[in-house]
Amino acid sequence: MSLASAAKRLILIVDDDQLLLEFLGELLRHSGYETALALSAEEALRQVAVREPDLALLDIHLPGMSGLELAKHLHAETTVPFMFLSGTGDGESGKQAAAYGAVGYVVKPVDAAHLMPAFEAGLARADDIRQLRRTEVNLNAALAAGRETSLAVGLLMGKFQSDRNTAFEVLRDHARSSRRKINEIANQLLTAEETLNSLRGAFSQHPNNQQRPK
Repeated sequence: MSLASAAKRLILIVDDDQLLLEFLGELLRHSGYETALALSAEEALRQVAVREPDLALLDIHLPGMSGLELAKHLHAETTVPFMFLSGTGDGESGKQAAAYGAVGYVVKPVDAAHLMPAFEAGLARADDIRQLRRTEVNLNAALAAGRETSLAVGLLMGKFQSDRNTAFEVLRDHARSSRRKINEIANQLLTAEETLNSLRGAFSQHPNNQQRPK
């Protein structure tokens, strides 16, 4: 990742090893990231309350509140994505990381050659999750704003075998490209569907169709 693309992205690093904490902080700052350092989960929570980082790098084994407990709090109370640092590379630790919703997992001892690719992959995954959350928020707001939008999204899902998010995004993008409100497009779709249904009924009852030889 270039310095320009990493600019102003805040990374919170939490580890009770002062030397490792400073090493990780220096490594990420050298790569263009802004960093916040914490020696304990409690200190990390104080920093998160002031400003949420773009990603948190958490040591699993912390004094007091563990890294796993901190991760559980971050998942429940914030939108901060997180990666784990662990002194063991066993499968059980990896399963724990996945179960807690971590976007990545790094095994100590840490070196730059292995950390940065894993870190940047975790950050990319965090960005994907954040985008999905924004899409869901936008979707829920739009559906709450008008019954027409909700019905039109359902109509598109059925017509094109699509999931809800995709149907909404297509509807939204079409509204933007035509410089119209999304509920106007939605209402137009519903009206067209009602017209087609009416015509379908008329065709089925038309004498020519009923008298057509088999």
